[in-house]
Amino acid sequence: MRTIRLTMAQALLRFLDNQYVSVDGVETKFVAGVMGIFGHGNVTGIGEALERSPGKLVYVQGKNEQGMSHAAIAFAKQSRRRSIYACTTSIGPGALNMVTAAGTATVNRIPLLLLPGDNFASRQPDPVLQQLEAGYDYTIAATDCFKPVSKYWDRIVRPEQLMTAALNAMRVLTDPAETGTVTLALPQDVQAEAYDYPEAFFNKRVYVIERHRPSEETLRRAAEAISAKRRPIIVAGGGVRYSGAEAELAAFAERFGIPVAETQAGKGALPWNHPLNVGGVGVTGGLAANRLAHQADLVIGVGTRYSDFTTASKSAYREDALFVNVNVSRLDGVKLDGIPLAGDAKATLPALADMLAAAGYASGYGETEIKTLKAEWDREVDRLYGLEREDGLAQTRALGVINEVIGNDAIIVCASGSLPGDLQRLWRTSRPGTYHMEYGFSCMGYEVNGAFGVSLAAPQQEVYALVGDGGYLMLHSELITSLQEGRKMTVLLFNNHGFQCIHNLQREHGSDGFGNEFRYREADTGRYTGDVLPIDFAAHARSLGAASYKASNAEELREALRLAQTETRTTLIEIAVLPGTNTEGYESWWNVGVPAVSTGERVVKAHEAMNERIRQARAY
Repeated sequence: MRTIRLTMAQALLRFLDNQYVSVDGVETKFVAGVMGIFGHGNVTGIGEALERSPGKLVYVQGKNEQGMSHAAIAFAKQSRRRSIYACTTSIGPGALNMVTAAGTATVNRIPLLLLPGDNFASRQPDPVLQQLEAGYDYTIAATDCFKPVSKYWDRIVRPEQLMTAALNAMRVLTDPAETGTVTLALPQDVQAEAYDYPEAFFNKRVYVIERHRPSEETLRRAAEAISAKRRPIIVAGGGVRYSGAEAELAAFAERFGIPVAETQAGKGALPWNHPLNVGGVGVTGGLAANRLAHQADLVIGVGTRYSDFTTASKSAYREDALFVNVNVSRLDGVKLDGIPLAGDAKATLPALADMLAAAGYASGYGETEIKTLKAEWDREVDRLYGLEREDGLAQTRALGVINEVIGNDAIIVCASGSLPGDLQRLWRTSRPGTYHMEYGFSCMGYEVNGAFGVSLAAPQQEVYALVGDGGYLMLHSELITSLQEGRKMTVLLFNNHGFQCIHNLQREHGSDGFGNEFRYREADTGRYTGDVLPIDFAAHARSLGAASYKASNAEELREALRLAQTETRTTLIEIAVLPGTNTEGYESWWNVGVPAVSTGERVVKAHEAMNERIRQARAY
């Protein structure tokens, strides 16, 4: 057996550099590069390997461990999970900064490879700087915190263990049903230790992402169940995009006259103006989709994980509605007591359609029912997009201007606050892959950093991060990296002086509003009830090297967007919007848990209303 002597870190990079995925015969290099921040836990191990023997792996210098990991998630998501960046850090705080991103990737079913440094395996210098020293169990390290948020976790305490660990890592990262965060904890001494690795370990490996479909019997049973229903609705999730099944979804819906509702991850599977696209469904859905969902006797979920927002805390659909769930993951397929069709959407939908067509199936909607509901909702979107206020710029008006100006090819990135709700309801997406929403974790701080990752994945398209002032303050580190890398993105910062989404949620459930606006503390009340903080976000962006503009009305915003399009570097537009001018309601409900005991009368009433809605919702 021929061998090659390498350090563990050198061997890891050589292995990663030769991994590929194949989808429908098209090969893609799986690991594009490594994002990293160096410290004593990785600089002389994987850092030295990246310096001297990176192969074709591109190194990107992160500025915050969580921020760069969000960028890696966004890159993989925009690449439809067919290419990734790995992320390397030092031990201790550097490693732990990635835990939030690890949860974000796992919840959203996005491949993320984390390579945090770890304690010395030899223990000779223990305790080293930044080491977590647990007196009750000396095997515990900071990297153990990644276990709950990883789909595969390993610690490489001998250099030869890398081979088994690396193969298992690739098994999980390239499996559509199991993918998420993979954490390989790398003790800093082991990274630099040498081993005679078999040359075969570094051979090119191609992982074929197969398009599995359910058995004929399973399809037949599902078709029989569907054939007995007359008011179906399709809920299109992110699995449609990852499968590339947009055409198959459209053909299936058109063949049987079934309306298509969208989740956040599935938005854009059909163009907004497709006659069967009835818009977002659930807590942040619109009237057309929610009314059809309430009346549906059949829900066909395609690639959705059925979060509480999609199901409106299990109140969006009739208690007796049948669920048929097309999903590569059996975990998601059995939700809501559904009939699981464990398979890839692109392969499964045509097979199911053929069986339904053979049975002569068609939905029972009237000739104009869907059209009428869709037209009504389109008028409501037009109204909100055109909403003028004398006292300032409404958030919905700002979104209307942005949607009009930036063009159909531009990609928008968002994750948290009130913007995701407005975007799912109102944003008119014309092309797949231009609506990039992280809403599995709704992680504040994803927006700016994610937009950088998207710009790496789609360098020919304009990329816009839509973020509130709270989300921007939470984390915007990779804005600097976008400037460093020459990857332009435009940050659209909605300044409403605080965490207004949660401020609204408080007041909707009986609170007077507490702790969510960015105001000075007043001496007489002891609370944050003073003037708003005068933060100049445009000046802050300029201080980092970005171009910046400000807008406080529709015309100023339109002009700022046009000027931003002429810029060649990352640009920030600070948009002053009126608090509380986001959308809400539309015949939906969200169970957030209201106190059973309170001195506030409105809180007590809100608790009673919550209990009544729970009684009307599905139990499981």
